[in-house]
Amino acid sequence: MTQQHHWRKTILVASLIFGMFFGAGNLIFPVQLGQLAGANWLPATLGFLVTGTLVPFLAMLAVSVTRSRGVYDIAKPVAPWFGTLFLVMLHLTIGPFFGTPRTAATAFSMGVAPFLPGSLQTGGMFIFSALFFGLAYVLSVKQSNLVSWIGKYLNPLFLILLVGILCIALLVPMGNLQQTVNTAYQQNAVFQGFLDGYNTMDGIALLALAVTVVYAVKGLGYHDDEVPKMVAKAGMLSIVVEAVFYTALVLLGTSSLGAFKVSANGGDAFAQIVGHYAGNFGTLFTGVVVTLAVFTTAMGLFASFAQDMHKAFPKVSYLNWLRVIAAGSFITANAGLTNIVAWAVPVLMLMYPFALSLIALSLLAKFFNRSAIVYQMVMVFVIGPACLDALANSPLSVVGWVSQIVTTYHQVVPLAAQGMGWVVPGMVGLMLGYAVYRVQTLNAKKIDIRDTTLSE
Repeated sequence: MTQQHHWRKTILVASLIFGMFFGAGNLIFPVQLGQLAGANWLPATLGFLVTGTLVPFLAMLAVSVTRSRGVYDIAKPVAPWFGTLFLVMLHLTIGPFFGTPRTAATAFSMGVAPFLPGSLQTGGMFIFSALFFGLAYVLSVKQSNLVSWIGKYLNPLFLILLVGILCIALLVPMGNLQQTVNTAYQQNAVFQGFLDGYNTMDGIALLALAVTVVYAVKGLGYHDDEVPKMVAKAGMLSIVVEAVFYTALVLLGTSSLGAFKVSANGGDAFAQIVGHYAGNFGTLFTGVVVTLAVFTTAMGLFASFAQDMHKAFPKVSYLNWLRVIAAGSFITANAGLTNIVAWAVPVLMLMYPFALSLIALSLLAKFFNRSAIVYQMVMVFVIGPACLDALANSPLSVVGWVSQIVTTYHQVVPLAAQGMGWVVPGMVGLMLGYAVYRVQTLNAKKIDIRDTTLSE
């Protein structure tokens, strides 16, 4: 294979990865962050890039280093049952419960709803989501369609539209970058940006989508030994491009405060910005861009869900699992975007500590030979803070006794008030688990030496 041909395939895989990840959330959340962070846009962006780009790349590396074939392989060292449970929870989160329904709901709210009267909103969403998920199902039936549709056609078209918007807006800004800073970003802009990155779901989604990328790489003619290196190289390329887009979108949101007030969400803000530069045509243009972005994401999530769930529960076929996520996403999407977003935050606060811990353990696995005791100790110490972080960000946080528990948690555990209370306990669990592993290893060596001596 020539070097030029190799790089062409690398770019194709990178385009596939980027197309799967850069959906509606990746488009609207950076804009919203820019408006809320105001003059503190830089530290907030740095925090956002950690969870929005670095963590997904580390997840890609974790899959490559451990030669995992899916979410189950990443979590299995804790225990086989935990691997299955984590796989199901992750896929339900980025699949029919939150991730895929959000794609259609966002596309409808930004691209179709503005053209419909209030009396037709419910019916319009029903028809739109049926067509949206029906088409995603048809195109995902054959796994080989992913590279062709996402890598070659939909993704480049989306990028052309997005680059056009960003170039015009950044060359002719609506205001400067010294804008009012929202309260949450005044003291802890980096931490807040870090938590905002959870909303993209990329950190946990990559653990699931990596299996689809692996299939795509193998389909390009690479052997098993070559797959990890290709995945890592293509992943790095896609993440760098994504970081550039994130930064541009944050700057776009911040400068927009020169002409607009802070919007209720990033979708409204993005629509206002495009409307400012493109007039009435801007609304339709935004709808096209967002629909392309979320549709590529939905296709990737459909295939990944069906592949991993079929492996975990082989009695149900790949095709039937595709039908499950298509039907489930359709039902949830019609519950409304507001409800989806409201309940997604606490679930992500629960899932991310486990995902980030598993990524870190996978990258450090060579130092303790993927010992189960190390994995188990970290999970034991992380589960409590993860549940409390989820509770603190749920609608139940306003209940009296829940509020008291959360307040005590924030006062006692380091970084808990910043939404990262799991970090220190997780590190304690890692050190204790490693200590136990070392003791077990030394004892095993002593037994081997004694047995060898006796045999002689």
